[in-house]
Amino acid sequence: MKAVSYVINNHDDFKNSLVDIEKAKPTLKERDVLVKVQAISVNPVDTKVRKNSSEANNRILGWDAVGEIIEVGSKVTSFKVGDSVWYAGDLTRDGSNAEFQAVDERIISLKPITVSNAEAAALPLTAITAWEMLFDRFQISETEVGSILIIGGAGGVGSIAIQILKAKTNLTVIATASREETKSWVESLGADHVIDHSKDLNAQIEALGIEKPKYVFSTNHTDTYIKQIVSLIAPQGKLGLIDDPQTFDIMPFKTKSISIHWELMFTRSMYETDDIEKQGDLLKQVAQLVDQQKIRSTLNQNLGKINASNLEKAHKLLESGKSKGKIVLENF
Repeated sequence: MKAVSYVINNHDDFKNSLVDIEKAKPTLKERDVLVKVQAISVNPVDTKVRKNSSEANNRILGWDAVGEIIEVGSKVTSFKVGDSVWYAGDLTRDGSNAEFQAVDERIISLKPITVSNAEAAALPLTAITAWEMLFDRFQISETEVGSILIIGGAGGVGSIAIQILKAKTNLTVIATASREETKSWVESLGADHVIDHSKDLNAQIEALGIEKPKYVFSTNHTDTYIKQIVSLIAPQGKLGLIDDPQTFDIMPFKTKSISIHWELMFTRSMYETDDIEKQGDLLKQVAQLVDQQKIRSTLNQNLGKINASNLEKAHKLLESGKSKGKIVLENF
């Protein structure tokens, strides 16, 4: 099958270059389905794995896909050949930058039927990340009131978190964006208030005349916002983060009894947790919200065919820090 991997190098402009390769189709485990990949999206995790790897061994990146099931494992019960599915996959296995991918049936669901493959491919990883943070880590009730701050509202995770919150909760959503283009994007997704993360966050929230947010969901550059978050978050609030700060001083949060929550959407699949099926279940719920037009795709750019050249463009765009929404590629 055709696939995209990387070769180890130390080029300053693009460490570990992407390359087109040929590789054997994956062998199925008993709970696996084999998917013919039709569309993928690119996430920061792809660039992190590529840059931080010291040995490629033809490893395939990519953890967002839509495709058609062409084969099922011996103990698969929930899906059949011909089903159109979507998923983010498992960080410990080969990813979706390939013509065919093996994935555990417990972490997939049928794709939404009202959107294209490309539109659907933009959502799984970010939707899982946002959903797990909001409802598993924060344990937000659908009926509670108050506010939540999303730092990095225009990114992939921020873009879907805003929509999930508006579709599933009564919380007032404050999101950050610093450019006119990204501010408009965040507003279009339903944010109640948009503030500029390049300016003082606490002062801007105070100017809104609303209570301090109980929840702060930081999607990037968390270490640069720690002092501001300590000031602006409500006592006994909750801070959630998904990035990888070089340092993280938890002590300033003690006086407010703030709880800290990490979210990595691969945890359930990496450790085959007892509740691994929850990932497939939540994707099913997100698909329903899409089909009910309560959530829209966060696709922003379609770069064409799945190959090394187009994937390199996507990786560079993500590494620039200037992208909004999601970048998608289709077919080989």
